[in-house]
Amino acid sequence: MPLELDFSTDPERLDRSLVHAWLSEHAYWAKGRPRATQDAAIDGSMNFGAYDRASGRQLGYARVVTDGVTFAWLCDVIVDPGSRGARIGVSLMEFVLATLDPLGLKRVLLITGDAHGLYERFGFERIDRPDDWMSRVGPNPTV
Repeated sequence: MPLELDFSTDPERLDRSLVHAWLSEHAYWAKGRPRATQDAAIDGSMNFGAYDRASGRQLGYARVVTDGVTFAWLCDVIVDPGSRGARIGVSLMEFVLATLDPLGLKRVLLITGDAHGLYERFGFERIDRPDDWMSRVGPNPTV
């Protein structure tokens, strides 16, 4: 029987400890991220959770930093390591984009080192005009 999922943008429903463990222990981009940093990121962002309908256990997480009008940055997309392969990430992305699309944002950006195929399914493409983009690494790049 396929897994039945519920989705929520309610930050109160998040299992913050679990999200922190996933990211700080299993995500190449957030390894070692302090819990206080993760909590502050959650507090300053739009949050998306995927939950097992039967148990209520959280199985996935995504975070979006946005002004809600013109721009969004999709980040910290992660699925419980023991639950991967069950299309939770795909379903979570469908929910995230179904929430963002009505906002009419001009651009949603993300960085990925290993999930290009997943995001391409949802219309993400390599950046046009990459020579125009710039980045500034802050004074504490490890967080």
